[in-house]
Amino acid sequence: MEQLKQRILEESAIVSNDILRLDSIINQQVDPSLIMDMGKELASRFANEGITKVLTIESSGIPAAFATALQLNVPLVFARRKQTVINDPNSYLERVPSFTKGMVSDLVISKQFLSETDRILFIDDIIANGDGARGIVKIIEQSGAELIGMGIVVEKSFQAGADYFREQGVRVESLVKIASLNSGEVIFKD
Repeated sequence: MEQLKQRILEESAIVSNDILRLDSIINQQVDPSLIMDMGKELASRFANEGITKVLTIESSGIPAAFATALQLNVPLVFARRKQTVINDPNSYLERVPSFTKGMVSDLVISKQFLSETDRILFIDDIIANGDGARGIVKIIEQSGAELIGMGIVVEKSFQAGADYFREQGVRVESLVKIASLNSGEVIFKD
């Protein structure tokens, strides 16, 4: 998506050779028009796959996942990042490290929202090492649902996450792939 690449070049901030801050684009402030375009593009890539639910992780994945679910006309389910007193006690739970947060967090999804007849499209804002995605895949497997593919807004292709899933046979579609953040410059991969 050329529009997304341009916005990244104009508005992102490189924190280190591994971390790109996208606060004004997808992580804290969102442009509804851009988000809807992302959702249309991701939905079009999986339009013929019989998706029954879109799944993401709170909170930064929600806007793109919502736009994708809207286009596919299916429910959006998101994993909460921590247990609370109001969580359904009958839930799937996976503990995962977070690359950007530098800590371990829980992924929690009520069992009532996933079933063995579901065909899941996982949407995420950024994939780096893929730890959160691995936790989601474990939850999908526990539920008996089928993972049809992953739609990623920004893939950091210099980190192993997306390629790990491709090697496992998972279809991964990324709107933008970043090859490098070295020398304070965003280099895109074609």
